[in-house]
Parts: sequence; C-alpha cells; structure tokens
Amino acid sequence: MTDTSRAPRPQHRVDLRANSWPGLDAPPTGLRARVAARVAHALFRGAVSRLDVTVHVGTRTYGRGGPVAVVSRPEEFFARLGRDQLIGFGEAYLTGAWDAEDLGGFLTVLAAELPRLVPERLQRLRALVVRRPPVGELGTEDNTRGNIAHHYDLSNELFELFLDPTLSYSSALFSDEELQRGPVWGDLGGAQVRKIERLLDRAGVTEGTRLLEIGTGWGELAIRAARRGATVTTITLSTEQQALARERIAAAGLSDRVTVELCDYREAPSLAGDGAFDAVVSVEMVEAVGWQYWRTYFQTIDRVLAPGGRIAIQAITMPHEQMLKTRNTYTWINKYIFPGGFLPSVRVVDEITRQHTTLRLRETSSMGPSYAATLRLWDRAFLAASRRVVELGFDETFVRMWHFYLEYSRAGFASSYLDVHQLTLDRQPVAR
Repeated sequence: MTDTSRAPRPQHRVDLRANSWPGLDAPPTGLRARVAARVAHALFRGAVSRLDVTVHVGTRTYGRGGPVAVVSRPEEFFARLGRDQLIGFGEAYLTGAWDAEDLGGFLTVLAAELPRLVPERLQRLRALVVRRPPVGELGTEDNTRGNIAHHYDLSNELFELFLDPTLSYSSALFSDEELQRGPVWGDLGGAQVRKIERLLDRAGVTEGTRLLEIGTGWGELAIRAARRGATVTTITLSTEQQALARERIAAAGLSDRVTVELCDYREAPSLAGDGAFDAVVSVEMVEAVGWQYWRTYFQTIDRVLAPGGRIAIQAITMPHEQMLKTRNTYTWINKYIFPGGFLPSVRVVDEITRQHTTLRLRETSSMGPSYAATLRLWDRAFLAASRRVVELGFDETFVRMWHFYLEYSRAGFASSYLDVHQLTLDRQPVAR
C-alpha cells in the first residue's frame, strides 16, 4: 500500500483562500463578456423553460417543474456560460455560483435534451464557438502517460474510499431483479464480479489461455483470469495502479501467473511478439485512446492476437451521429477529469475493425442502466467519505468537482445519452 500521508500532486490541489486553481479562471469581464453573457442568458432561459426542471435565477424562475437548481450568482454563472459553454457551466458549479439538491436528477433532465438544448440554426456555428482539445492532451505516446496520471495517480487511497472491495472502477453488471428494486451497496461487489466473469467467458479465457489485459485497473480481472488457469500479461500507464495491483496479485498468491507491465498499449507487441495472446480483454480503456488513435489501438490488438483468438472489450459509448458532431470538442470532463478522452460509438468500432483489421465485431451487450446504478452508489460512498477525502490532502472544491463528475456521468447513462457495451470480436474467417 502507498503512504497514506502523502498529499496528492500539487496540480490537483485547490487554494480556496486565493480562490484560484490551475484551469479554473476568474469570471470574464468587459464588453465582450457582457454581450456573451446576455446571449447565454437568453439561450439558457429558452432551453430550461421547456424542460421538466425548476431553475431559480435571482427573483425569476424558469422551467416546468421538476428537479430544482438555484443560480445564486447569476452574473458569474452567465459570464462563465457565455465564454466557455458547458465547461463554464461545470466551472460555475465548482465555484458555487449554482447548486442543486438533486444534482443527478437535474443533470439527467438536461442530458436527455442535450443535443437539442441549443436551437438547430445555432448549432451550425458550433465549430466557431466550442474550444478544441489542446494538442498537448492528444493520445500520443508522449502525452498518454501524463493524461492517465492526471486521474489514476491521484491516490489509491482516494479510490478505495468509494469503490467496493474488488476495486473495480468501471460499470458493474446488475441483475434485472437488482435493477428493478434499486441496487444497494451490498449488491455492488457481486455485480462487479458478474461483469468480469462475463467478459472472461466471452473472451474464452480458460486453463492455459495466454491473456493480454489492456488497462490493469487495480488487478481484479487479472486475478480472476489467473484463477481460471490463464497466464496474464496486464499493462497500465498508472504507477499507482501498478504498485497496488502487484500487491493484490501477490496477496492472492498469483504472481507466478500475472505480470503487470508499465507501458503504452502500442508497446504490447514488444512484450511477447506478434500473435502471442489467445485472448485480449480491456475494460473501459478505449475511451482514453482518443478518436485519432482508435485505428492504431485495434490494429495493435489485431497484431498480438493469435489465430483463433478472441477479444472482449467493455466500452462507454455514445450515439454515432453525436460522436461525429462532438469529436473535436474540449469538454469539462476533458479539462478536469480525463484529459485526451473521447467516447466511441459501437458503429465506429465496427467500421474501423472492418476497414483496417482482420477483426470482426460478433456480439454487443448494452448495460447502460447498470452504469447509472453503479455511479449512484459510488457518489453516495464518495460523499459519505468526504471528510476522509479532505484528510488525504484534497479540499472542498475537489470534493465538489468529483461529486459533479460522478453525477454528471450518471446523468448521461440515466438519460440514455450515453451507454456502455461489452463487445466481443474475433477474426474474419480465412477464405478458402
């Protein structure tokens, strides 16, 4: 276990006394900012007035009833929204310019209408308004380790505060019965195991399988694959995850079957050679690749897969048209949570593998409601442990940021704006 007295890296700290944080700028001022704020106010009023929400802005109230949000500092709120659109919307929450008691419920209503919140005639100007992702965060080999460290190297202890004992930081797979009654914390560990075991089944992992896992997490999948008799090579770019995964694998008595390597997915062929693995499994890692490198990602998997091999990938997805529309957009999630990340569609996975590899998509399973439930449980656990989060060296703005991140994400799945799929691929049969 890492030293719990060690504070997070300085770039993740927040100086509340100075009201400053790298990336969290002061509200804009000046004539241009005032004009942009007025435009943002008009668009916001028009959008929420037709939604099932209630928004109090000063002495005015908008919406048709439903989850309540209160904009306590309208000038700052609309200034940020006018300059930075959805990034500004999230930043205004971080500073406390607005709040909502049922944050997830409020955001779910917005997420369900997200593609239509701005009038269609104005959406044509999108490319002129939205910010493009910084070059320094694109998923190149030089940038990727820093992108991953920004999130996953915050602190193992932080993640342990809100994850179940499997330390699985991805969607669980709840049963229909659990989803109908509403999952509780005691269901989460079993649902995470269910998710992992189904992926291993679909990849055909059994005694003697040579398995490559892209994205180690904290080692639970590798441990379960090794218990099936597989020999596992698992790769990560997080030094924090590598250290704890190795400890957990050793504690399980499986160090002779599992190797945890610190390397980029593009380096996988150098670990054991082409065609070295009977199966490849990856859980919610393709989202970190960046759309510019999806072709490279799947070509790498194609290269390391042995004849007759199978692949099982769990991926957060978005509708194909929305994916195309937003792929050059810099988002609040990119800026504060996952630099360089972007979500694929199921269709684009199928198209890329058909056009550029010998792999073929054979089976897809949607599990979006399970992710909404998973995120709800994580957020409740995180908030319950907020005092301990501060004791680890983070501050109240960080707590607010992560609450917003978890509920913002949950809203995506609860509204069906986002989904998560388990995808099974194998090789195209050789023509005779």
